Amino acid sequence: MMLRKMAKNKWLELSLLLGLVISVGLTSSMPIYTDAILHRMLIKDLEQLQETSGQYPGVFWTSVFTTGELAPEEVATRFREADRYMTEETHRRIGLPIKTYMIERATDRYKLAPADPSRVDATVNRMVDVVGMSDLEQHAVLIDGQWPKPEPVNGVYEVLVVSDALTNLKTVVGNEFVIAGDATATLKFKIVGVIDRKEYDDVYWYNHLSNYRSSFLLPFDLFEQTFMEERTLPVRSSIWYTAIDYSAFTLDAIPRFVSAYQQTENELLAKFGTANLKANALQTLGGYYVKEARLKLMLWSLNVPVMIMLAYYLFMVSNLIVERQKTEIAVLRSRGASRIQIVLSYLAEGVLLGAAALAIGPLLGMLLTKLLGASNGFLEFVQRAALKVELSREAYRYGLLAVSASVVMTLLPVLAATRATIVGHKQQMARQLSRSLWHKYYLDMALVGVSLYGLQTFRGRMNDLQSLGLEAADVQIDPLLFLVPALFILGCAFAILRLYPLLIRLIYWLGRRLWPPSLYSTLLQVGRSTVQYQAIMVFLSVTLATGMFSASAARTINQNASEKILYTSGADIAMQIKWENDAPPPGMEGMENGEEEEAADNAADQPPVAPKRVQFSEPPFLPIAQLPGVEHAAKVFVKQEAAFTAGKERGTATLMGIDTDDFGMTAWMRDGLLEHHFYDYLNLMAGDPSAVLISRSLADQYGLKPGDHLYAGWSGVEDAMFNVYGIVDYWPSWNPNPRLGASASSAAPSGNASPKANYPMLIVGHLSYIQNNLALEPYHVWLKLKPDASSQTLYEAMEERGIPVTSLKDARQELIRVKNDPFQLAINGAMTLGFLISIMISFCGFLLYWVLTLSRRVLQLGILRAMGISFRQLLSMLVGEQLLTSGAAVVIGLLLGVATSRLFVPMFQLSLQSAGQVPPFQVTFDPRDQQHLFILVVIMLGIGLTILAAMLSRIKIHQAVKLGED
Repeated sequence: MMLRKMAKNKWLELSLLLGLVISVGLTSSMPIYTDAILHRMLIKDLEQLQETSGQYPGVFWTSVFTTGELAPEEVATRFREADRYMTEETHRRIGLPIKTYMIERATDRYKLAPADPSRVDATVNRMVDVVGMSDLEQHAVLIDGQWPKPEPVNGVYEVLVVSDALTNLKTVVGNEFVIAGDATATLKFKIVGVIDRKEYDDVYWYNHLSNYRSSFLLPFDLFEQTFMEERTLPVRSSIWYTAIDYSAFTLDAIPRFVSAYQQTENELLAKFGTANLKANALQTLGGYYVKEARLKLMLWSLNVPVMIMLAYYLFMVSNLIVERQKTEIAVLRSRGASRIQIVLSYLAEGVLLGAAALAIGPLLGMLLTKLLGASNGFLEFVQRAALKVELSREAYRYGLLAVSASVVMTLLPVLAATRATIVGHKQQMARQLSRSLWHKYYLDMALVGVSLYGLQTFRGRMNDLQSLGLEAADVQIDPLLFLVPALFILGCAFAILRLYPLLIRLIYWLGRRLWPPSLYSTLLQVGRSTVQYQAIMVFLSVTLATGMFSASAARTINQNASEKILYTSGADIAMQIKWENDAPPPGMEGMENGEEEEAADNAADQPPVAPKRVQFSEPPFLPIAQLPGVEHAAKVFVKQEAAFTAGKERGTATLMGIDTDDFGMTAWMRDGLLEHHFYDYLNLMAGDPSAVLISRSLADQYGLKPGDHLYAGWSGVEDAMFNVYGIVDYWPSWNPNPRLGASASSAAPSGNASPKANYPMLIVGHLSYIQNNLALEPYHVWLKLKPDASSQTLYEAMEERGIPVTSLKDARQELIRVKNDPFQLAINGAMTLGFLISIMISFCGFLLYWVLTLSRRVLQLGILRAMGISFRQLLSMLVGEQLLTSGAAVVIGLLLGVATSRLFVPMFQLSLQSAGQVPPFQVTFDPRDQQHLFILVVIMLGIGLTILAAMLSRIKIHQAVKLGED
């Protein structure tokens, strides 16, 4: 019966299954993406660790050193037990592919004496230990001599050495030695070969070969037989070295690796009392649990609006199914069926569909994860290395959670429908003007109120961040704040629909004597059937508003991240060139000892002498400006903590010297940050060499205004006078936000700011005036590159021309790193998914709703046709209905999306640690997104009308108006 009922409503059931699959796929993609992107980041961090430290990140190195407290027999026994523990327990706990495993044992260090003093200088002090290394022959190559025999030859043990050992021991291949002071001289060693690494990238060699310059390398099996079994010499140390394939590291492997490290350390400490362990990867692995939690929080936050939209879609489709079956439910209730029985029958349907969704959804989640990994921006995809995407138990747990929540959402209309008997159902059918649950209990107002409270909370936290100069990480972030935009969209959509029927009735009343029959009928139908059209209007409004919000949020975050980098850098390239100077070398700044004593004796009789100022030689600037790919270049002098005097007050500020023309053509500045255009300020000061621009903080604190003058300089130079020509709030590369711990001279500019906030100050003057009146000191070079220029080509050209760069900041490379950041990838991918899912769901929901609505109104439309209404007039009525419902919902959704973006997109500053960013966070809209939505709406309405027209043309009057139809 259940399957027969589902087959009868196959399109509705398929639509419900679609929503369930998307919900499961979206939810399961979160852990899949988190694992995939953190795996990529982990591997990159481990590769970076190898580049910076020069050590293989997969090292798991363990060593013990025994003392004389343990008997040789006990030492050998415990070493054997440790061998078994490493292979059977430690490697099993790590659970990762092992590239190499090696045991190295060594004896005490002994003094050697030549077996034949006539051939070897016996006066040389030679101290060596005997070392055995497992699998040495597979990883070494002979460069002189031969491989040693596995057994002693005439009582002589043949050994290998490294090249440095020949020099250190002052010997050659073929010499024999005995342990000095050994009366029996039972151990005799002969150097038979010299080895080197077979491959220099072989991870077997955890040590440099030079570390074996005082070692005899004995074949490992012979070492074990002679010293471990026969105990000819005591074995003092043992090393167990494992090289793990770090490219196989996953988040699940991190706790296993840490546990194996701790368990191994405890085991060795229990056996030997002391142990040394080293795992290079531990320093990198430690912070990944925090990154995982942050990334999951970010994904949940980004996907909350989409999930609410999907939940509403499921509710709407389920409600459509229940609406078609309300009569059947009422009959069952009247014939004695309990509410639980009816709910259980629908629950069985939901479980069946949920099982199918759970089987398909995680696979869709994998595809969505690959889509996330390929995103390079909002609705932008590139060919980059594919993410390592794998299904995990957590993905299915997330999917099961999504299925459970979705099935509960689909049962809500069933619970409401089972409350009515057949009489109550007929009564409800006659009451078309009844209010919805949202309006009856003012749930829409409650949602709007909660969202506005969240907005107020957010703004309060933002004020704290800006006034105290804090980073977002210093303030506790409430994840529920990211739920606020979705609640605002949903609440406002229902709230607007409180007023929309009144607007329709007003339009009807104003032209009730003028409207043609088709429009008259349309206005009556829409005005009287508010509850009927409410579902589709709210659905379209919420989906389109969510799409607009996702688009705006992604564009805003990307744009502000790019602008932050460009503003901080000042230009595409900001670099420092080495200047020749007459400063003494480091460590020779003072005088000789005799001169110091003489100076000390005469200090009382001589006035203090000012320290000699360093003289700099300016390097040529033209070769830099002529580098390939450079469009403009500018000299930018920056002196931090320069002293200035304004009236009788003194303070410190950042002094910047520029050439106005070059600076204007090179520097990056966002429009709208200043009261006038950036160029206007440069033109203002261009005519007077002593003209300066000052920051708002300096002007407010010291009461300066255009026309005033001040004096500025720094230690070792005389102050020069400057004339104030303008006041700026922002300037390229200068951050006006307060900072904690700054000097007292940078106090808050206004009384309403927190006294803890310290505002930086800025003075911008002419570089030539500063150099002529203060001093010639090194400046930075800013470059603006051509749009198609390559940073790599620029670097190679600077190296070829011998330009001595001491520091360089490349804004373009910073932008690439930001785009590859896992959190930025998550933002772009999740927002893109939200936008695309909004489009797809709104399209499916629109078609489904109108097709079902038309099928329910076949009798009404048949009667109208029988009354003489032409097909064209009937079609115009349906077009009017769509424009007054779907069209109005689209307009409401677009306006609501813009309003939500303006109010709530700045909320992402709390999660992105950009509350104090410069330039200020600015909400951004891309006209292309509106175009995409407009095209969608046109296509959606066009297809919908085509389908409705086709269905309408097939209506036969004699079938619609037949006895008993009503």
